[in-house]
Amino acid sequence: MAKPSSSTIALNKRARFEYHLDERIEAGISLEGWEVKALRAGNIQFGESYVLIKNGQAFLFGCLITPLTSASTHVNAEPMRNRRLLLHRRELDRLIGLVERKGQTLIPTAMYWSRGKVKVEIAVARGKQTHDKRRAQKDRDWERQKNRLLKNA
Repeated sequence: MAKPSSSTIALNKRARFEYHLDERIEAGISLEGWEVKALRAGNIQFGESYVLIKNGQAFLFGCLITPLTSASTHVNAEPMRNRRLLLHRRELDRLIGLVERKGQTLIPTAMYWSRGKVKVEIAVARGKQTHDKRRAQKDRDWERQKNRLLKNA
């Protein structure tokens, strides 16, 4: 459900390799002004981030947004701060149930612009085991090899 590449800020490509992604949800994110400017410049590391639910609210942890060098001197920029995700109460309650009862994980898969606002795509995921990862890598390699053979034939 990620938007076109022109509006994409960051993708978490590793999430597809590490997890079975079941369901995707769009969430807003609470940002400060310097963070929005840094996102426009593409200063984000998104691969190691994850979502936790604390006190009935969802938070994005581990997302590094590097401040611009031209950032204001009076703003105290904290690149690794925890950012609150904006979800409806009904969505939050359902996610809490999935995480607590079924033992699933919430992983951010994409960050993009939507009508001038920053949105985060969250996936409800189950961790892959090592043999699943090997199978996925083997299938990907076979697809590449097959495409090369068909291209040359």
